[in-house]
Amino acid sequence: MKGKVFFCIAAVCALAAALYFGVRATFPRPYLEEVEGAGVEMSLVYAVMRAESGFDEGAVSERGAVGLMQLLPETAEFVCGREGWEFDKTKLGEGEYNLRIGCAYLRYLLGKFLPETAVAAYNAGEGRVLGWLRDPACSADGEHLAAIPYPETARYVKKVLKFRKIYDFFY
Repeated sequence: MKGKVFFCIAAVCALAAALYFGVRATFPRPYLEEVEGAGVEMSLVYAVMRAESGFDEGAVSERGAVGLMQLLPETAEFVCGREGWEFDKTKLGEGEYNLRIGCAYLRYLLGKFLPETAVAAYNAGEGRVLGWLRDPACSADGEHLAAIPYPETARYVKKVLKFRKIYDFFY
């Protein structure tokens, strides 16, 4: 009987370890030092990075968003201007540069919106989200989004929030 109990415990431990390390491989934390110093909750940065590019530095969307954090050049230029940084469109595909700008943009949005709403703004744009917050069909209080009119953005927000929970749990 002791042998069966030991075997069951060992099997459960092996399964738990495989799950743990499998999830950590699927949800990595590249650029850990940079993300730690970014001034944004790490799990949110990694959730956005995973949802946006799947950690592919060379990712380019149909709309022209570039890099790990999938930044549109005009958004990156806006952020660089706000931060007093030199903007270099040719460097947007470089991981550290892209991450630095993407995190600064997230900080900016989090300074204006609640976290879930900031995630929506990261995807759909600040102007659209401000419009939704003024629309009683989307927001009863002007702060929380009860409805997101763009299905793509609604799916994106759910995905990022799910990834954020996974990062919070496993790290």
